[in-house]
Amino acid sequence: MDKVIAIVLARGGSKGIPRKNVLDFCGRPLVAWSILQAQETTEIDKVYLSSDSKEILDIGKEYGAILIERPEEFSTDTASSESAVKHALSTLDNEPEIVVMLEPTAPLRMPGDLSNAINKFKEEGWDSGFSGAELEDFLIWKKDDNDNLVSVNYDYVHQTRRQDREPDFVENGGIYLFKPEVLHANNRFGGKIGISMMEFWQSFEIDSPADWPFLETLFEKYILKK
Repeated sequence: MDKVIAIVLARGGSKGIPRKNVLDFCGRPLVAWSILQAQETTEIDKVYLSSDSKEILDIGKEYGAILIERPEEFSTDTASSESAVKHALSTLDNEPEIVVMLEPTAPLRMPGDLSNAINKFKEEGWDSGFSGAELEDFLIWKKDDNDNLVSVNYDYVHQTRRQDREPDFVENGGIYLFKPEVLHANNRFGGKIGISMMEFWQSFEIDSPADWPFLETLFEKYILKK
């Protein structure tokens, strides 16, 4: 049985950046990087690509992923990633122990990041987990029901030194891990939840056209050159 599998989720529809998963990102289609990063991780037994797009699936085949054709009902703007993973798992003969979910729009994974996350998952007995970073020097505010600004992660009335505040963490979207049974509640998080730390600059994702050149710069400087 394959104990650890990776499922790369890459649907064809994208309003913000049309065909984003197949566009060139640092010399390869964007979706290819997540496939390659998973394939280079020795702790991952098999790498699957779930998509509703023939164009994306053809790229996945070229890069050696095992293809899963995703039905339209799990590929809409409102369909959750969890529903796509549950469909992918339903096509397998055997259920793995750990699922690693990867989204191509968060490609800033360093060599070793996936291995570190999987090993922490096992060693610390997680049921689910994610990659993230410490949110340093960010003082967060939001508006309450009366449209008044209120501080969230610190007390602006009784301010303390930065080094005396408890750390906050950001979920960076690069890696999600969970046992298949966690998805029974249609949520990728459940049971004992852990975090695998990465650098803060790895928290940026491709959500709009303006993000593309910025992430390419980070990818080229910090990942490709290493």
